[in-house]
Amino acid sequence: MDIEKLGPLTLAFLPSEGPLQGSEADAVDIIGNTYGTGAEMVVVPVGRLVPEFLQLDTRVAGLFFQKMQNYSLRLAVIGDISERMAASKALRDFVGETNRIGHHLFVPDRAALVAALERGR
Repeated sequence: MDIEKLGPLTLAFLPSEGPLQGSEADAVDIIGNTYGTGAEMVVVPVGRLVPEFLQLDTRVAGLFFQKMQNYSLRLAVIGDISERMAASKALRDFVGETNRIGHHLFVPDRAALVAALERGR
């Protein structure tokens, strides 16, 4: 995991290669890996998430986000999910609301992540 300071936040970037993540146990492992780093947000490439993560009826995303929040960590999912959003109004609404609130984020790329963080989200 790479640790990087972006603006006022310290971010932990999960590598793009590695096992798929999605369970609450996976979230706890990620959280454990951030201890002592000062990380306030974990950035996970969408390619590292189990396919069910973006199927909201499975509750995988909600449980993962909640586990992060329970440990006072923000989560940013980075990668292009536009096709999945086009196919699911529920996902579009979830991403829109998540990004509107700004505690957790879905962003297509690093530039969008930086822009969102600069806006104070």
